[in-house]
Amino acid sequence: MRALDLARLVVAFGFIVPSAYAAEPPHDIKGLYMMTDYPAVTIRPGTTSNISLRLQNYGLGPQRYKLSVEGVPSGWTATLLGGGQPVAAAMPAPDASVPLQLRLDVPANSSLAEQTLTVKAEGQGSEATLPIAVALAKELPAKLSVSSKLPELRGSPKSNFEYTLTIKNDSGRNLVASFAAAAPPNFETSFTEAYGTQELSSIPIDAGQSKDIKLKVRPPSAVDAGHFPVKVTVNAEDASAQTEVALDVAGQPQLQLSGRDGLLSARAVAAQQSTIPIVVTNSGTAPAENIALTATAPSGWKVTFQPATIDRLVPGKDAEVQALVTPSDKSLAGDYQLSMRATSRGETASSQFRVTVNTSTVWGMAGAGVIGVALLLMLGAVARFGRR
Repeated sequence: MRALDLARLVVAFGFIVPSAYAAEPPHDIKGLYMMTDYPAVTIRPGTTSNISLRLQNYGLGPQRYKLSVEGVPSGWTATLLGGGQPVAAAMPAPDASVPLQLRLDVPANSSLAEQTLTVKAEGQGSEATLPIAVALAKELPAKLSVSSKLPELRGSPKSNFEYTLTIKNDSGRNLVASFAAAAPPNFETSFTEAYGTQELSSIPIDAGQSKDIKLKVRPPSAVDAGHFPVKVTVNAEDASAQTEVALDVAGQPQLQLSGRDGLLSARAVAAQQSTIPIVVTNSGTAPAENIALTATAPSGWKVTFQPATIDRLVPGKDAEVQALVTPSDKSLAGDYQLSMRATSRGETASSQFRVTVNTSTVWGMAGAGVIGVALLLMLGAVARFGRR
């Protein structure tokens, strides 16, 4: 055999042998098992504790398994829970598990000697047992933890920032956890149910369990852009836990509309175009783009703007626009209300202007002429018919 062919054969075996070895299935686990993460626990007399269990089925057909607890000391109460309710049997599907809880009610006067309880599941031809060592101690410190799924959120000063917080009771007894939030000045904070609107200041949490709550933070409307931390503190008895969330507030334009020198009044003549200077100011923290100007005027009036749009207005600056107002030719002398608005991507400002309308002098002279002619005709008629 040539050296080249031998080298190819060695390389081929180098790939084939490991592939065959990798394809070999692992050793199967088959049977029924009662399991827990913590088979030895310490609890305090006079309290109720919950121990999480699971009944695991590896490769067996589904069947009903009777559940029991042996070795319960006199005066103690041991209850197996499934789905929050007392249960006497369980039926795990093949290669699946059923979550259970062992609830222990220990009298306050119990001996501090360590006890061993055995949790048992019995079926036809299969059974599983789990010994749990229970030690008693007079005082056990409570233990809490709190975390946020999304600790940083971004929005505008008009946004409502909502954080979902998970509070976990890692102690061996039920606790009532209270919570508070330390936010920057003028920021509004409140805690509510995770799936509701009811405001909360505390919540009960069973031993070894966790609950979700919602923190709502609303910044003041005039807040500057920036990064704002909020510290959340959870307390229960002698335990405390903290976490921090943050708001990234983006800049927001804020428009104001007024006349020149702050005047909100003007004069106009019926059927004639008048110019009213309008000042648009951006007092916000971000530039305002494409500011459109519009007006609501009495019927028959015409209002246009020069220019009709302001392309960009940076914070702290203003721009003057001319409003070209033509009252209707049927407008009578008097005061009228004219509403003007400036709009930029959802940000709107408006002001009411009082426009005093005078009638045209041409129409005044024409009216005077008509009255004069009428008087002359009346005097002529009186002189003519008065002699008869």
